[in-house]
Amino acid sequence: VKQRPATLSGGERQRAAIARALVQKPKLLLADEPTGNLDSAAGKVILQLLARLNRQGQTIVMVTHDANVAQLADRKVVLRDGKIFGG
Repeated sequence: VKQRPATLSGGERQRAAIARALVQKPKLLLADEPTGNLDSAAGKVILQLLARLNRQGQTIVMVTHDANVAQLADRKVVLRDGKIFGG
């Protein structure tokens, strides 16, 4: 807790940002590439946490380029060449 943000790794900063967002208990959680800077094990933990929160009623809008992560979504919207598909 005494580390300066500049001394943290990208994954540590990402986990801290997720924790800060969740502690606020937002009605809508916006997650932009939530696993982007994490190793696969930490990413899996975060995705499991988001899935559990969603089952408990948390609304989550997640942006990802990872097709495996996108498969976890209940609803998918694709932005391709400036056009929106799906929904």
